[in-house]
Amino acid sequence: MVVEKEGTIDIGGQSLYTKSWLPDGQIKAKLIFIHGFSDHVGRYADGLFPALANRGIAVYGFDQRGWGKSVRKPADMGLTGRTSRVLSDMAEFIRPHLTKGCSDPPVFVMGHSMGGGQVLTLLSDENYQDSVVTKIRGWLLESPFIGFAPQEQPSSIKIFAGRLAGKLLPHQQLVHRIDPKNLSRDPKVVESIRQDKLMHNTGTLEGFAGMLDRTTALDKGVAMPKKKGAVKAIWFGHGTKDKTTSFESSKRYFDRCLGEVEDKEFRAFEGYYHQLHADGPDSEVFFREVGDWILKRAEEKIDEGREDQAAAVRPTEAKL
Repeated sequence: MVVEKEGTIDIGGQSLYTKSWLPDGQIKAKLIFIHGFSDHVGRYADGLFPALANRGIAVYGFDQRGWGKSVRKPADMGLTGRTSRVLSDMAEFIRPHLTKGCSDPPVFVMGHSMGGGQVLTLLSDENYQDSVVTKIRGWLLESPFIGFAPQEQPSSIKIFAGRLAGKLLPHQQLVHRIDPKNLSRDPKVVESIRQDKLMHNTGTLEGFAGMLDRTTALDKGVAMPKKKGAVKAIWFGHGTKDKTTSFESSKRYFDRCLGEVEDKEFRAFEGYYHQLHADGPDSEVFFREVGDWILKRAEEKIDEGREDQAAAVRPTEAKL
């Protein structure tokens, strides 16, 4: 049985919607989840989150500023703020869940699509290395936005014009629709996306510019972990048939920007589309592998804690 809890968190003068999926029993690990563009945490609630909670992994998510149930009025849609605001929101949501002692369950962070790009930017930002990054046991990226899939690549003229307009009218809203058929192979999921009124597909020029800046920095290898040992473990999952974000960009980033990370894995999901968590029956494989990866490292953390406790109570040998 999974226990679901709704709430809010006040960050930067705004109340953001939160929801958690908790095991009905021992919490073996905590997972903080960051959703994608025009998405909200409710989109992951039919499969991924309950599957993880049923295995002892507590999941905590929030609808980011400008998205989902954190939107209170039309002017809020897509009003994410600059990248500094986006990273600050994420860090403020993560901090209350961080472990306070060796007996606490380890914390993991996972980002999907736009949220994946945000997570990679956060773990690469020196401002958050000591206060957040070093305290996370592992990072997971689902179809992270590091580059556009060919079907979604905007022209250089459109990008230039958008950046210019963004400087003059940063809060100007712009609708950007992604064909639901390019997100999932499951017809039921495609239809549910079309019917989901919380998925408004509306961003601001400032928000789009920030997203492009983050993507460019990641794709060029400018944003990458710089402090050795800060990122303890990282897992990438990307579908080879993703029609939204670039599989090739993800693999390139993994190969050239994570050299300092010893515990790393790239999982290519053959034939999968963008939403690995909602791509038909095959998504069960994704659920299982994400859970296995987290629990393996959670068990290692628990074993380390037991060894530390044993060492603390071990009697000191008498000196002759």
